[in-house]
Amino acid sequence: MLVNGTWTEDWQPVQAKDEKGGFVRQTSSFRNWVTPDGAAGPTGEGGFKAEVGRYHLYVAYICPWASRTLIGRKLKGLESAISVSVVEPALTKQGWRFGDYPGATQDHIQGATHMHEIYSSAAPDFTGRATVPVLWDKQLQTIVNNESADILRMMNEGFGDLARNPIDLYPAARRPEIDAFNERIYPSLNNGVYRAGFATAQLAYEEALAGVFECLDWVEKELGEQPLLFADHPTEGDIRLFVTLVRFDIAYHGLFKCNLRRLSDYPNLRQFCRRMLDWPGVAETVNFDHIKRGYYSIERLNPSRIVPAGPNLAEIF
Repeated sequence: MLVNGTWTEDWQPVQAKDEKGGFVRQTSSFRNWVTPDGAAGPTGEGGFKAEVGRYHLYVAYICPWASRTLIGRKLKGLESAISVSVVEPALTKQGWRFGDYPGATQDHIQGATHMHEIYSSAAPDFTGRATVPVLWDKQLQTIVNNESADILRMMNEGFGDLARNPIDLYPAARRPEIDAFNERIYPSLNNGVYRAGFATAQLAYEEALAGVFECLDWVEKELGEQPLLFADHPTEGDIRLFVTLVRFDIAYHGLFKCNLRRLSDYPNLRQFCRRMLDWPGVAETVNFDHIKRGYYSIERLNPSRIVPAGPNLAEIF
């Protein structure tokens, strides 16, 4: 991690633990917003006006949080407005690395080798882990925001007329329902799989595991046979659910020990994932090779770093 802008120790997946040995996620540090006129958003300061070519998105295909933002960028038609760099799937001792692995890129903005260099460039005294996604301002040479929930929401509204597609990912009439859904699935499912996978005590693992499958059972029932959750097109709630589900059998079921049931055991959730993958542009944001190789590169969970041959994706999706 970085301490006062200097890399000081090898990357570790567990940032902090609670009194039960449970995984505690690091809080995002940069919370400014891009807005159509440059006014301040819900958090942070103003000065980040939506302009073509001004912003750059740093992502990892293995990361569900980063994938939220990639899907938002694609669905809103912001590809020409926001450029992208993709780190390699395997986590190194210095965290995320840019490189030549198929599907990854170099950092063409600053020429960095590792993601932590982006953080220390923006804040020379930064202390913490260098996470993705990161929305970077090329004009001010700084990080705008590194919270995926914020970035997804500003993709929907913050770039205004620069978005080529009129799809509304956060429709006003359904916002209370979407907010309630997001608040329910985040601790138990989105972050719950990590709490199970990175638990350091049996009780913490068992509590997290129970939450994961209680949530999956609930969403399976609530979804029923309807195509999507809140509209006839993907919304923020669909995106947040999808990015976890699409990784479930590939990584969380085995590596994270979330193995009571598989995604393929839930017919409604499986069909939901298929519909999302069939939605124009969404499949382009999913790289199954990166997902599998990235998760199984986590030395703490897989010391040998052997990547399993399965599962058969055709049987899941």
